[in-house]
Amino acid sequence: MEDDRLEKLKAKKQVIEDQIKQIENRKNAAKRKTENRKKFLAGSFALSEAEKSEDYRKSLYQGLGRFLTRKEDRALFDLPPLPDKNDDKKDDKTGG
Repeated sequence: MEDDRLEKLKAKKQVIEDQIKQIENRKNAAKRKTENRKKFLAGSFALSEAEKSEDYRKSLYQGLGRFLTRKEDRALFDLPPLPDKNDDKKDDKTGG
């Protein structure tokens, strides 16, 4: 009798935990969607302004040069790839 009640309560608990997880996942997905939209709009604005102002473009691209580290991301903005960290180690080993 007691065991049956305990199993039923555990099953209810699992259902509730699953429902909570689903709601949290939906909230997190909506939050990510909002953040991505904000980033997209801010980026669109920045690129639009960069087309209008050479000073702004230079400033933006200097900032992107510091911010972007992935080769693929830098290529999107025609930025040169960063030096390979292993290049420094190779130079040390070869003596120059």
